[in-house]
Amino acid sequence: RQCVVFEEINEAFSTQTCSCCGVIPASSPKGRASLRIREWICSNCGAVHDRDTNAAKNILAAGLRRLAEGIPAL
Repeated sequence: RQCVVFEEINEAFSTQTCSCCGVIPASSPKGRASLRIREWICSNCGAVHDRDTNAAKNILAAGLRRLAEGIPAL
């Protein structure tokens, strides 16, 4: 019998947090006015990010952290 576990990951700040250094730098896009900004450079570490790809990396990392904590037995 296979078991599938689904858990929602909070996506808050996933586009703003640098997926390389983990900080929310001053250079990250913020607020509704910044939705048109698709690419940005982290002022902390210099990494260049596509907004959507960066968010996906941050959400993946959050999910992997949860997996590392262990999946509860049903």
